[in-house]
Amino acid sequence: MYQHRDTGIGHIVARKDHRCYGMGLGIIILDDVYPGFPGDVRNASAFPFPIQYEIAEGVDIVALVDEEDKSPCLAPIQRAAGKLERMGCRAIAAECGYFAYFQQEIAGHVGVPVFMSSLLQVPWAQQLMGPNRVVGLLASLRSAMTPAHLAAVGIQPGGNYVMGGLEDYGGCPEFDNLWTEGVRPDRPEASYDKAEKEFVTAAIDFHRDHANMGAMVLECTGMQPFARALQREIDIPVFSWGTLLDYAYSVAVHRDYYGHV
Repeated sequence: MYQHRDTGIGHIVARKDHRCYGMGLGIIILDDVYPGFPGDVRNASAFPFPIQYEIAEGVDIVALVDEEDKSPCLAPIQRAAGKLERMGCRAIAAECGYFAYFQQEIAGHVGVPVFMSSLLQVPWAQQLMGPNRVVGLLASLRSAMTPAHLAAVGIQPGGNYVMGGLEDYGGCPEFDNLWTEGVRPDRPEASYDKAEKEFVTAAIDFHRDHANMGAMVLECTGMQPFARALQREIDIPVFSWGTLLDYAYSVAVHRDYYGHV
């Protein structure tokens, strides 16, 4: 990728309490065993910057998404974030939109930028779309998305957004095969073609229900591999974990510009 060394680096010095260098994004992942297609935050292969993972031990999908009392999740998530920071990560993110619940706590716990949920993009999208169009927030499970999740990432009640869940539009059985307790097999698996068809069909129906939808924000990391396929169908801006992570890295490690005048 690079033909020459970075001549801007002529002297190096330790960063306070950092063990590794040249790091990119630190990603907190759930303590769950399931695969992710390229584009899923859990799959590092598709991202053009370094990724370091850390498991939030004991925090699985049930604990983060389904349980009403989420307080037991906080300490393990804080430990994971602290370890990523000590490792040298320039920014910290997470792999599930429902980590939004802990955005404020984790941002206050570490000294690097924190991007706990793709929903952080909703207020920005609302500003971009203006007051006469709505932003569609598509969640994997709308019933699990509480006012506390929204407030933690700056989404104001009554604003120009609408929320939908896959369960409102026929669901996505291939996603259930990966994530849903009591449904997924012992070795979770999914077909790309089936998942794409099921997800895109549901997302199109959500879009059709709101004629003034100007943009869509995808809550779930598993939706992201199919974001471009969806955009080809609905032709509006689509915000996903991919757009968030690209932005997170760009502000944490700003690129140089090479050209001519």
